[in-house]
Amino acid sequence: MDKLRFEELVNRAFENLPEIFRTNIDNVQFVIEDYPSDEQFSKVKHASKYSLLGLYEGIPLKFRGPWYGSSATVPDRISLFQKNIESYSSDENEIERNVREVLIHEIGHYFGMSEEEIRKAGY
Repeated sequence: MDKLRFEELVNRAFENLPEIFRTNIDNVQFVIEDYPSDEQFSKVKHASKYSLLGLYEGIPLKFRGPWYGSSATVPDRISLFQKNIESYSSDENEIERNVREVLIHEIGHYFGMSEEEIRKAGY
């Protein structure tokens, strides 16, 4: 799948999130990359660089104090790894479903949810 089509799927997944989530996301950069960089991969306990589907990097919303944003603040970052998501998908419908699940999973981290909490929620 080309990058533009994948980006459309990510945008659609984001637009279909409940409004309460979309409107409460602030200072986040969404990035599509083929694979995680070595630096990104080193931040997670994962079996393979080729099995990491997404990554949230930043300060979760629930941990931001009154100091947050009082000076220049680099945006948080949610990366989706296109080639890895595609490798876990058998067709475009499954790619779209996996994009949605990965996006929701990483947004859960943005809101401060742990891996366990996100998995209990079904993602």
